[in-house]
Amino acid sequence: MKFVAEMERLDLDDLWALYGEMTEVLERRVREEKLCLEERLRKLGVSEPARRAYPPVLPKYRNPEFPSETWAGRGRQPRWLVAQLQAGRRLDDFKIQSRDSLRAKVRMG
Repeated sequence: MKFVAEMERLDLDDLWALYGEMTEVLERRVREEKLCLEERLRKLGVSEPARRAYPPVLPKYRNPEFPSETWAGRGRQPRWLVAQLQAGRRLDDFKIQSRDSLRAKVRMG
């Protein structure tokens, strides 16, 4: 605790300088320790668990002007869709009809 008593006597600028130096030392030591632990794990044959495979997501919306432009309904909306929505169209106007729903319409119609 002698170190803490000495720190009490430092002025604020010296404390901030000490803080900066300590932060750099701690960051370097943590990086070194992490590399050491990763090396030990590699020698033991332990690897990171594989990420879960996600199935491909089928598109749900299609640009009628350029049918190759589609959107699955995840993430940000594409520019073409944002422009159409701002022009007053509804999201359902661009929904891709599934085969099952098309078959049902043919049967009913």
